[in-house]
Amino acid sequence: HELRTPLTVIGGFLETLSDIETPDPALIRRSLPLMSDQAKRMQMLVEDLLTLSRLESDANPGREEPVNVPDVARGLYHDALALSAGRHKVTLLLESTAWIIGAEDELRSAFGNLVSNAIRYTPEQGEVRLSWKSTADGGAVFSVKDSGIGIEPQHLPRLTERFYRVDRGRSRETGGTGLGLAIVKHVVNRHAAKLEISSEPGQGSTFSVVFPESRIAADTAATLKTAS
Repeated sequence: HELRTPLTVIGGFLETLSDIETPDPALIRRSLPLMSDQAKRMQMLVEDLLTLSRLESDANPGREEPVNVPDVARGLYHDALALSAGRHKVTLLLESTAWIIGAEDELRSAFGNLVSNAIRYTPEQGEVRLSWKSTADGGAVFSVKDSGIGIEPQHLPRLTERFYRVDRGRSRETGGTGLGLAIVKHVVNRHAAKLEISSEPGQGSTFSVVFPESRIAADTAATLKTAS
């Protein structure tokens, strides 16, 4: 269904343009941007589906290498500023120097999905805060907190399902594919972490990826214990 809609739109315009004996410049000017938008949407859907396929494949085990999460978080902070384009107050709070054992590209993708969701679903002048903190049990947590529209409790358990949308119309308006949180869930599972979601309508949401102590890189784990 998600692919059928943009294909139907593009096919309809192409059929209309093909049936015109004399080119209509005004119609062409209106049609091309709409077809381009739908083509981009299909491209995003295909890319996210391919990402999910790779994450689910037994032939693609996750890498086990030290990941500089503070550096990843800084990069995502700058991405958030660019995506917001000055429409939000975006902040980054780094309270941990911990590195994670895992796959950097997967973690960057998962964290990036949480950040882009927060920007898309937070009204102008709202706030989005990224943070990386240590936990009391020796682990660490990456969180994205926003002051956006919030989510009603009955939707929370289903948010990581493929193509599940709280508000289908709003999701399309903001450019989401409906696969972002499904990707997050798979990345979280592959890193022995857990995804925690807290939200209240009108009060914003917080999405947190909580890593156990076993996922903290040995050198930073030792540094953190010495510091404490």
